[in-house]
Amino acid sequence: MRPDASPGPSRPGDLITPDYLVIGHVTKDVVPGRGYVLGGTVTFSSLMAHSLGRRAAVLTRCQALPELDTHLRGIDLHRLPSDVTTTFENVYVNHRRTQRVSDVALPIPPDAVPEAWRLAPVVHLGPIAQEVPANLAEAFPRGTVIGVTPQGWLRSWDESGRVHTPAPWMNADDVLPMVDVLIFSAEDVGGDEDLVKRYCEMSRLAVVTDHVNGCTVWVSGRKEHHPAFDVEEVDPTGAGDVFATAFLLRFGETRDPNDAAQFANCAASFVVQAAGPSGMPSNDQVEERMRTGTLR
Repeated sequence: MRPDASPGPSRPGDLITPDYLVIGHVTKDVVPGRGYVLGGTVTFSSLMAHSLGRRAAVLTRCQALPELDTHLRGIDLHRLPSDVTTTFENVYVNHRRTQRVSDVALPIPPDAVPEAWRLAPVVHLGPIAQEVPANLAEAFPRGTVIGVTPQGWLRSWDESGRVHTPAPWMNADDVLPMVDVLIFSAEDVGGDEDLVKRYCEMSRLAVVTDHVNGCTVWVSGRKEHHPAFDVEEVDPTGAGDVFATAFLLRFGETRDPNDAAQFANCAASFVVQAAGPSGMPSNDQVEERMRTGTLR
């Protein structure tokens, strides 16, 4: 699809090949006094792809939540049945945050990918709670751009539900040889620069994000830094997922990782300027800021 094209009608259950497929759990994120909001990588990533004018699809596993279709309006949705929805809550004690998970939906098996969706040119594996098996990448043919954001593989929890991060990435040796792009932050691995270097060197292409400092692209042992755009930050929620989606889509079109990094930095700069997904930019907005925006 051309960058300025608009997707056709998109309703849950459609089995038309999308431009972009993201796989992972939709989550319930508990908000004290307000119930919950729906989250997970699949939320921000699919909405970003849709806003950029691409046909986006989500493969997830959760309960039949009545608000899900509205939440992912305009997104093709294939929901595997589940008795529970993965649920996270942030608990603050003495100004220190502890994250807890109270329910975890079952994993998403490779054979759950609809046949038509296996031809998606760009696939994003976005685990949030160890729900994406390493061999799911094998469901797609050669030539597919497969990207991973490994946050959900770097998270574990104990019997009480207390979440521990970073946890050892147990399936890294299985995942990284099968995918094209790894996108993560040093914070995801507890700031361990040795781990950052190890995972980047294991990858065909890796991008390490660094919040307001932009990102660094690793290719064949070489690093190139790309500064962020200079904007006033309101809410960074979802910026990492938006960055990953914009990078994967642009890289799928150009196969130029440095151009994709600049495009993704620019897309993320819009999202941090507004609360929630309301700041999602169009493709034209991103292109305009790339031409006229100021870098940090």
